[in-house]
Order: sequence, then structure tokens, then C-alpha cells
Amino acid sequence: MNVLLYSDLQNLIENSGIGRAKKHQIMALEAEGIDYTLNPKDSYDILHINTIFPQSYLRADIAKKSGKAVVYHAHSTEEDFKDSFLLSNAVSPAFKSWIKLCYSTADLILTPTEYSKELLQRYGMNKPIEVVSNGIDIDYWKCTEKEKMDFRKKYDIREDEKLIISVGLQIKRKGIIDFVEMAKMMPEYKFIWFGYTKPSLLPEETLKAVNTKLPNLLFAGYVDRDELRVAYNTADLYLFPTYEETEGIVLLEALASKTNVLVRDIPVFGHPYEDGENLYKAKNLNEFILKTESILNGNLPNLSEKGYLIAKNKNIKKVGEKLRDYYELALEYSHRT
Repeated sequence: MNVLLYSDLQNLIENSGIGRAKKHQIMALEAEGIDYTLNPKDSYDILHINTIFPQSYLRADIAKKSGKAVVYHAHSTEEDFKDSFLLSNAVSPAFKSWIKLCYSTADLILTPTEYSKELLQRYGMNKPIEVVSNGIDIDYWKCTEKEKMDFRKKYDIREDEKLIISVGLQIKRKGIIDFVEMAKMMPEYKFIWFGYTKPSLLPEETLKAVNTKLPNLLFAGYVDRDELRVAYNTADLYLFPTYEETEGIVLLEALASKTNVLVRDIPVFGHPYEDGENLYKAKNLNEFILKTESILNGNLPNLSEKGYLIAKNKNIKKVGEKLRDYYELALEYSHRT
């Protein structure tokens, strides 16, 4: 079994969730001892595609005609395309048609959660669909006290100041407008958003939020993985006000860092995420504010150790084991057609 892990336009996806997912796949295959290549010129039995650009579709079509098994990783849905970039809502029906065309080239579709699987089934996808988490390198997300002290100094966070962070593209779907509103209404806390989107891609409402100037609010832009590791560990709360996800790798990173987490109460964060058991959930801005205050004031218990167990259950090794099973399944399906 030899797998070609394939993604187009790597420079565009490198810092996205899809880029991280591919890196996790590499770690998972190495942990499981599965042979793989990143070079399309090499020989392979299975094509594992992560992107939905035209070249990806053509690559899948060529592989199928050459008798290769095709696994398409469905990272994208119409739902998580909406409320992202300029005009995204207007073109979302066309986007949905396109991703259905891409995914239909597969012998087997992989998607990160049961929720995203249900969405694809509602689209009328008639290909087999299996669920495998994007996973998390559980041992990576630790840091030292000195790293935390240096981080606080770099970002001018007082010793007695509580830090709230979020990570992701600067788009409405990620909840950045709510994040800014919370910073306005809670001046006693420090708010930092890590991640960047070109301003020219943003609609006016989102651009206005990103340009907000407050003494307790910082848009740190894109930072490398190592700095994020320290950010999660230094934060008193990881705030994830996203309106839609297929999984949310950043949530797994926060949980692996043993950070207290507050997410929006949306379908993708169903089981095993339980409000008040292993993280906290809020439905609207008012609930986010009330629960944030209760968490940071110690009126709600720290759930970070229980949250960590969720991340531990999605570690890279387990992802590798599932991928091996699904690759074998894809080979079986491809031989039937």
C-alpha cells in the first residue's frame, strides 16, 4: 500500500485548517508505518486528496482512469463556506455544486465528524462516507513557565490580567465580530486573536471589526505553530465563537494544551463535547459574556483536565490506525468498479 497525499496550491492552504490536516495525515501515516509520497510523479496505489481546486478534480479523474483508488477528504462544506469571504454567500450554491462534483470522483469520502458526514449525506452524495478526526499531536502542546512569562512580556499582558484568545481566519463565520464585541464590553480582560485574512477579501462588517482599536484587544496576525503552543498554554480561556465547523482543529489544540474552553453551542460540537462536563458552551453573545466571567472568576469549575481526555482520544496514532483501515476499504471499493 502506497499513498499519494495530494494538495493543490500549497502556498494558499499552508496556514489553514486544511494545511494543518495534511500535516497531521503525514504524522499519522508515519506513526502507523504506511508508505506515502507527496510527489505525484511517484508510483502509488491510493490517491488521498485534501483540496477542491480544479487540478485536484483532474488529478482524481486521471487516477480513477489509471485504476488507482481515490480517497477524497471532505474538509469543506457549503455551510462553512458561507459568511467567510467577500461574496461567499452569493456564490455558495455554486460552491456546493462544485464540491459535490469533486467528492463524487472518490471511491471513499473521508470527513472529520459525524456532523459533516450528515451534511454530505443531505447533499445526496452516493459514495461511501467514513469519519476520521483530523487528529492532534497530543505531546506537542506543552510549554514551560519561562515560555509563558516571555509570552506575557512580549504581548504586554500584566501579571494579574486574564488572557482570552481565539485562533482562526479573520472571518465572520469564525465569530470574530462577537469576539470584538466582547472585548468592548469586558475591558478588564485581554483579548488576542491569532490568524490573518487579507483585508481585500473581507466584507465591510468584518473589516470594521478587524480595524477596531481597543487597549485590551490585539490582532496578532499569523504566528507560527510554536508561538501558538505557548499562547494556548498561557491563556486563561480559549474562546471559540465560531458559527460553523467541520471539526475545528484549533479546538483540539486548545484541549490538548489543557486550556479552559468556551465554544458556541452548534451541532458539530455535540457528543463527546458536553457543556459543563469537559468544556463550556454558549448560544449567544450574552451567554458568552456571562460564562466567560464565571469561568475567569472561578465561579465555574476548571474543566481543562477532562477536556484534555477528548484530545487524547483523537491522537495521531489512532488517526493512523483508522486511515489504514479506510485505505484498505477504498482499495476494495475501487476494485468493484
